[in-house]
Amino acid sequence: MAGRGMNPRQMKQAMRKMGISNEPMRGVTQVIIRTADKEYVFDSPDVNIMTVQGQKTYQFTGEPAEMPLGEAAAPGMPEEDIELVMSQTGCGRDAAIKALEENDGQPAEAILQIMTG
Repeated sequence: MAGRGMNPRQMKQAMRKMGISNEPMRGVTQVIIRTADKEYVFDSPDVNIMTVQGQKTYQFTGEPAEMPLGEAAAPGMPEEDIELVMSQTGCGRDAAIKALEENDGQPAEAILQIMTG
């Protein structure tokens, strides 16, 4: 097996000589994979970017939540906030997300907007 018995420093040097780099991507809050009928939502995943001869590959790890297509929260918007706005106003999911977006993610403001709108 290649790399067996090689210390991490030697491995890094060998990868650099082959034009391979591997770096963490910081600040990732969510990754969503959409298929024809489902969304896989990874909250707070660990993401690495491997560059091989100019071609980037993204690799991430985490536990996904499976949802029917269209039910994932908007990026950076807590699902609990969406559900709170929906339960307090009786509005649909899209209206709750729109109101939260228009009110900088503030549930109380979004609820007031929908109730007085």
